[in-house]
Amino acid sequence: MHYFLLLFLSINLFSSTLHLATSTNPSRLNPILATDSGSAEITGFLFNGLVKYEKDSSTIIGDLAKEFYYEDDKTLIFKLRKNVFWHDGEKFTAKDVVFTYEVLISPTISSPYSASFRFVKSVEALDEFTIKVQYKKPYFKALETWMMGILPEHILKDEKNLMNSSFNTNPIGTGAYRLYQLEHSKNIILTAFDKYFEGRAKIDKISFHVIADPMTRFLMLKSLALDVGGIESMQYERQLNDEFFKKFNIYENISRSYTYLGFNLRLDKFKNPKIREALSLAIDRQEMVNILFFNHAKVCTGPFLPGTKAFNEDVKAPTKNIEKAKQLLRQAGYDDKNPFTFEIVTSNSSSIRPYAAQILQHQLKKAGVVVKLRVMEWQAFLNMVVFPHKFESVLLGWGLSPTPDPYMFWHSDNDKKGGFNLVGYHNNRINEMIEESQSIIDRKKLSKIWKKMFKIITDENPYLFLYIPNSITAVNKEIKNVESSPSGIWHNYIEWEK
Repeated sequence: MHYFLLLFLSINLFSSTLHLATSTNPSRLNPILATDSGSAEITGFLFNGLVKYEKDSSTIIGDLAKEFYYEDDKTLIFKLRKNVFWHDGEKFTAKDVVFTYEVLISPTISSPYSASFRFVKSVEALDEFTIKVQYKKPYFKALETWMMGILPEHILKDEKNLMNSSFNTNPIGTGAYRLYQLEHSKNIILTAFDKYFEGRAKIDKISFHVIADPMTRFLMLKSLALDVGGIESMQYERQLNDEFFKKFNIYENISRSYTYLGFNLRLDKFKNPKIREALSLAIDRQEMVNILFFNHAKVCTGPFLPGTKAFNEDVKAPTKNIEKAKQLLRQAGYDDKNPFTFEIVTSNSSSIRPYAAQILQHQLKKAGVVVKLRVMEWQAFLNMVVFPHKFESVLLGWGLSPTPDPYMFWHSDNDKKGGFNLVGYHNNRINEMIEESQSIIDRKKLSKIWKKMFKIITDENPYLFLYIPNSITAVNKEIKNVESSPSGIWHNYIEWEK
């Protein structure tokens, strides 16, 4: 704690600094390669897309584009802002957009975000500040695709290997903040960009303290060494006193994320649907929510989130049935003398998931299932377990867009290196439905197809969908102009003052 106190005092010499924490070192501060939450969070301050969600999370507005419109159902025009600069002072132009697209479709990179551009036929600069995008066919997420952060052509045009480029740790973006310091496992400092097109951010610096231990993050928040921090339900209910609430405002919303137990369907032991059904029936999701979250979460019933047009309210969480679970396991050849055994791997980046793994272990034991647990550091978990698919099961979570894209997670095409179909789910009917849905612009028709997918996927148990936590955020009352919205609190961060 002495190191963090000294660091806090030294950084605080700047006129105004917003102190945040991140649980992991960012792997790549590059928007097209930032697949982990730590990297994505920081790149959000450094880069912009052509468009973004309004604070209501349902309306799309311009970002680097000052306006946009459809010429027809397959042609999209973006008129770019003329007052945007890169952090090195170079002017942002249409050539940067064309370059970013060409990088994303290049075989030299491995990015799950490339899949969103598969329907693009061409991206053309009509002039210095006009982009014309032609699609092969109508695409329901044509606009959302361009929320991807744009890369600087003048810096990266001669880069031979972007995957391992020094740019990933020395990024140049157009965002409200620029990278000032990157010390792995210590501190990441961003400084306000004077030429930001929406006006200079009012807080001069953002300091991310890299703190893997959740309890240390919590103690730093309580001591005001952090200005903003997430609070776990247990901490909120049992470990905060009146003094804390005098210093912090609390913002609570249902999160746009869920936690799941994903089975490696490439392994023979999980190919039998009776096994997966048995495991699902052996667990009590509501008990898990009650133990871990009190009233600050809800049971997750499937792959798309409540409040979206893809959510199927008719699908309910399975009711625990130990006898039926044992019966299905017996049918698959398992009993007390020959128990079904598997390993759950998760990360310590969340203080909740290791406990969730223990609850699963305890619940499954009642059905005669033997569960081994392994908890790893986040980067090791991603690089040694998740992405190389070297696991029996993973306890993990997804953060999702308000407009879901089933292709990224559930289509067979994305069972590949760098893809988000981590468990190897293959279903030809789902593939066909996804492919059909991509060209449907009518949201009512889309909703019907998504709801059918919801039921099919849930019935097959490639994941055990577990819980949707609430997001509880504490913000130092010294931070002014914070506004809560459906999208959270960060939509107007350049207006914050300290």
